[in-house]
Amino acid sequence: MKQTLQLSSAQMADLFGVQGGRQWRKYTGGEAPREVSPHILFFAMARLELDAKTLDRILNRMRDVGATIELDSE
Repeated sequence: MKQTLQLSSAQMADLFGVQGGRQWRKYTGGEAPREVSPHILFFAMARLELDAKTLDRILNRMRDVGATIELDSE
């Protein structure tokens, strides 16, 4: 997926909402890579598939129920 999207590890980390390229590589390398949990995968796919207006509407709903979310959704 990283090659298809032509993103760096840091960019993949941002897409999946994990803390930096080093954290992302824990999901993709080593002897026992971590599984990507369904909610993290859903988050990344939503960011790829949804237009900015729809994603902003969802993020605002999350904020309305108390979430603190700071993303560049474009």
